[in-house]
Amino acid sequence: LPAHGPLPPGESRIEIATKIIAALHEARVAPVYGFVNGADLEQHPGDEDVLKAWREAGNMLGDHSWSHMNLNQHSLEEFEADVNRNQPLLMQLTKDKNEDWHWFRFPFLAEGDTSEKRAGIRKFLAQRGYKIAAVTMSFGDYQWNEPYARCKAKGDEKAISSFLSAAEDSISYYRDMSGALYRRDIPYVLLMHIGALDAEMLPRLLRLYQSKGFEFVTLEKAESNEFYRQDTDPSLPPASDTLEGLMADRHLAIPTHVVPVVQFDTICR
Repeated sequence: LPAHGPLPPGESRIEIATKIIAALHEARVAPVYGFVNGADLEQHPGDEDVLKAWREAGNMLGDHSWSHMNLNQHSLEEFEADVNRNQPLLMQLTKDKNEDWHWFRFPFLAEGDTSEKRAGIRKFLAQRGYKIAAVTMSFGDYQWNEPYARCKAKGDEKAISSFLSAAEDSISYYRDMSGALYRRDIPYVLLMHIGALDAEMLPRLLRLYQSKGFEFVTLEKAESNEFYRQDTDPSLPPASDTLEGLMADRHLAIPTHVVPVVQFDTICR
């Protein structure tokens, strides 16, 4: 939050957010965490309306660092300063309801490229009362938002044709790993973005998940599952934070993930 990707002609950030909020409400999705980058608000102050609408709908805010900094490409000290810079904004945004915004989602899911850096950032987060928001399901939804903006300007539907198929393919991939590890589905944590095509496709996407037997629960409930326990609590030593990582730790074969070939850079050029 508050925004991701370019705007198609004639659309605003608040319109995109309103469509996403409406789709979540229609599907009776439990309150959702949106992770905030304060730098976006600094550049576009008007987008604070998005965060206001998000919270008024009963959804929650979490921390995504100030500038969406990649820990793997920066020093621990730089990253800690970036996280610290985001905290006053989150305190201000949530003070009226005294919400717990101390869920941290690593930008790019990058938790540190060295063991020292990963241990250091976990200590830093633990000292400040954070929990780590792990992710176990994603299909790269953000990649479609920029092509969609170009295509909509041209009245072309190419950008949306592969969106749902990518989501459906990812379901089997993650379920296969959960089955190999636990002989059942764990509660998955789905990563998505607040982009224009996400807003357009979310009603259909939520129906897809429901048709596959999924129910929607809160982040807290999902991450209380045993799979997430050690990674979510930064006071504990780091552990595998993905299904792929745990499969590798247990010397199990990671299933083949057939990713639809989408030429994002050339669509609607």
